[in-house]
Amino acid sequence: MRGSRKAFRALPGLAAACLAGAALAAPAADDPVPGRLAACVGCHGAGTSTTEGVPSLGAQPADYVVTQLFQFREKQREAAPMNDIAAGFSDDDLRAYADAIATLPPPARSGAAPDDALKDRAQAIIGKHQCTSCHGADLAGHDAIPRIRAQREEYLAKALTAYRSNARPGYDPAMNEVAQDLKDDEIRDLAAYIARL
Repeated sequence: MRGSRKAFRALPGLAAACLAGAALAAPAADDPVPGRLAACVGCHGAGTSTTEGVPSLGAQPADYVVTQLFQFREKQREAAPMNDIAAGFSDDDLRAYADAIATLPPPARSGAAPDDALKDRAQAIIGKHQCTSCHGADLAGHDAIPRIRAQREEYLAKALTAYRSNARPGYDPAMNEVAQDLKDDEIRDLAAYIARL
């Protein structure tokens, strides 16, 4: 939490834009959610985030997104400005936003394709920790399991580190348990490889 606040303070213009967009995105009966996605896209990109520390949302499963929005709304997961943005959302709003976000195009990979050495190391870690048993063979997620394929590298590393330290609670303990045994170099390799898929 402390690290995310520090990173967020480094982007005051982004914070103001997101909060202003959130005000524009306040639920309205006559405003279709895709029109209100402008606030989401302003920070997260139209599928692929170009902002350091801000995850890509493209092609995330709706069930995963609604769970995250619920956790932000209920302050079960602390991440500025998401807690303030989700605070006024009804359950129907959470579902509508999640369904709309799921229609965004998948994120584009960042950087060149992974080299053979990185690929071998990362695939060994993925096999050891059975990442594909939840996230799918292509790491594109499904149901309430997130897409991690082509996610931002620094975001993946930060998330895995937070799961390992229990600073980021999952809606179930699976990721916290899996991450306990990850070494720093394994987190770096996983993040670098998955971001480049």
